[in-house]
Amino acid sequence: MKPLVYKKSRRERRRTAPIRHKMHVAKGDVVRVISGEHRGKEGKILHVYPKKFRVVVEGVNLVKKHKRATTPQGESGIIEFAAPIAASNVMLLDPKSGAPTRVRRRLDKDGTLERIAVKSGQPIPRVR
Repeated sequence: MKPLVYKKSRRERRRTAPIRHKMHVAKGDVVRVISGEHRGKEGKILHVYPKKFRVVVEGVNLVKKHKRATTPQGESGIIEFAAPIAASNVMLLDPKSGAPTRVRRRLDKDGTLERIAVKSGQPIPRVR
């Protein structure tokens, strides 16, 4: 009796790239949390994850993690850090008034995309 051999199917397996969401905020922007447990808190964006549509805001959604030392000289203990939250839960602050505002995009004269605050019409500078 022959042993059973499982063959891979002949159909092609598609490897789709993860979707990159268009983000209305960027690293370095000052935002206010508009919903969730941390509603009303303000902070600077430390990290942006466009594939997951999440952002890390300074001082918001702080979690504690128990860390074991990886080397004998390494430190262990409980570390506290900011965990990501959904990007839809934050709103960019207007550079003129400091109030939360929506964002529009407009092409500059030199062809680069510029972000405009809807409330005041002021351009929002990119933080480098």
